[in-house]
Amino acid sequence: MEISGGCLCKAVRYRITAAPLVTRVCWCRLCQYVGAGSATVNSCFPSSAIAVTGELRDYRSVADSGNVMHRRFCPRCGTHLFTEAEARPHLTFVRCGTLDDRELVKPAMTQWTSEAPTWACIDAALPRLAGQAPPAA
Repeated sequence: MEISGGCLCKAVRYRITAAPLVTRVCWCRLCQYVGAGSATVNSCFPSSAIAVTGELRDYRSVADSGNVMHRRFCPRCGTHLFTEAEARPHLTFVRCGTLDDRELVKPAMTQWTSEAPTWACIDAALPRLAGQAPPAA
């Protein structure tokens, strides 16, 4: 399996040579900032299966859990592509909107619903968690 994607301006491209471990919709407050007020949809992959070309910038933050997070984005167009936790460097979350074929993945759950605004559209067919889901395998 080979999955490809990249940023809006095409300055950053990536290839992934593994199937996603899990795909989740996330309504945490930080994802709402990244998603311009909406949730983000993210697929988790083994970090070793991702090859990136082009320059990335890194925004470091500390999550409510205390985990140090790295959010990586294209410095040219601002597209957010990846999130990694220092506690789990072997896993990388990819923003599903950056995949060339967005039909390759489908969310298995919605997390951080307690942080969603009252007007949020949350898929009733997906399991929901008020907070953080357990780490991916």
